[in-house]
Amino acid sequence: MEGKIMSIAWCPNDKLCVIAVAVNNNVVIINPKVGDKLVISSTDYLLGVDVTAKQSVGTNSFVKWRLATEQEQSKGYRIIIEHPKRVKQVTWHCKGDYFATVMTNAGNKSIMMHQLTKRNSQKPFRRAKGFVQCVLFHPSRPFFFVATQRYIRIYNLMKQELSKKLMSNCKWVSSMAIHPAGDNLIIGSYDSRLSWFDLDLSTKPYQTLRHHKRALRQVAYHRRYPLFASASDDKSVIVCHGAVYNDFLKNPLIVPVKVLHGHATVDDIGVLDCQFHPTQPWIFTSGADGQIFLYT
Repeated sequence: MEGKIMSIAWCPNDKLCVIAVAVNNNVVIINPKVGDKLVISSTDYLLGVDVTAKQSVGTNSFVKWRLATEQEQSKGYRIIIEHPKRVKQVTWHCKGDYFATVMTNAGNKSIMMHQLTKRNSQKPFRRAKGFVQCVLFHPSRPFFFVATQRYIRIYNLMKQELSKKLMSNCKWVSSMAIHPAGDNLIIGSYDSRLSWFDLDLSTKPYQTLRHHKRALRQVAYHRRYPLFASASDDKSVIVCHGAVYNDFLKNPLIVPVKVLHGHATVDDIGVLDCQFHPTQPWIFTSGADGQIFLYT
């Protein structure tokens, strides 16, 4: 794939075999052809429908959907969504039809929402409220999280209103992840902090961890196990135990478990990303040294 890849997200719908890749100014929808043959064929059928016939009248003119050419299809590409600015993040809704993208230096067009089945794109916000760092969908409720430099705003998509504004207590937010249960949120920052929010408790962090010595690049929760991790420019990935209780009187239990080393620093940049395996207690890391590690 030509260009600089900024973000990769696997579609959570188990009836589709789809990966969304943000590269340069485009989001490329790919069928990697991994898994069940019926799922692979049904995915190709869905993504092979003529885009121009599916596009609705409300589609924004500055975002263009098109089918991949024959040469691109040989690489697994199915749909290319062209944006006016560089796309730095792509993230899926839990049902796997909608996904959101974040563009750099695009003002009120920084965030775009797309619907795969209808080939439709829309701009959810009229005004830009700060420099958008990253966005997330709530795993079960109609909430949309938008992280700017110092704040995390939570919007109710059904009511189309601001539901809550979280204060990060850090200088520059770099990443965020939401607990699979949906009641807790962690954010990483470039000033070496990891903040844990209990969304039912307060708009300020429940606990702030300063285990890293340099900027945090990524934070992640495990879907099944009570684990979360943070990746930093200090070449380390710290895995912590984070237990969440159904009893509202008991606060989350946060305990550091393991410090993982292995990556080298390139131009003062260390570990760029970390992601847990969806079912196993494994974690994948990628660094500026061009290597991907699996820790078990």
